[in-house]
Amino acid sequence: MTHSLQEAQASLRAQYKANPALAMVTDHASTRSTDLADPFHSLVIPKTGGDTAVTVGVHSAVGGPYDAPCPGDLLCAALAACQDSSIRLVAANMGIELTALQVNVRATVDVRGALGIQKDVPVGFQSITSEVHLQARAGTPPEMVEKLRVAAERCCVVMSTLREPPSVQTIYHA
Repeated sequence: MTHSLQEAQASLRAQYKANPALAMVTDHASTRSTDLADPFHSLVIPKTGGDTAVTVGVHSAVGGPYDAPCPGDLLCAALAACQDSSIRLVAANMGIELTALQVNVRATVDVRGALGIQKDVPVGFQSITSEVHLQARAGTPPEMVEKLRVAAERCCVVMSTLREPPSVQTIYHA
């Protein structure tokens, strides 16, 4: 499998060097509500569409039933998934055999900001912690595991986006 990954990425690298416009990728998701009278639930449909819709709920801390993942859970999931895949891809490219990998992400927010209770409390998350539990095959030099960590963090799109956020604009159509 590693060989095919390296071949695929070598081909992509060559294409992107020759034509940088090909490297621009746009991901997207949309929401849909099955009941507009229900303020607590909606569906998120990622770019792939099909049967991959995710029911999203509202956290109990802001008045919802919290019976489905809330947007904060999805943010944590996005970071965990991106770190997991970055680590796996980099390990495969480096020839490091992983024997265990688990990524746990926890984000903390003071909801007084979102509820408008206290104006000096930010609306967004105040902290995000990611714990990576990784084991490489016995005998893997510790310096290789450290190189893996550095390279995987550098390659993680979601982590980089959270650390250096882009401008975000919202366009309303009424």
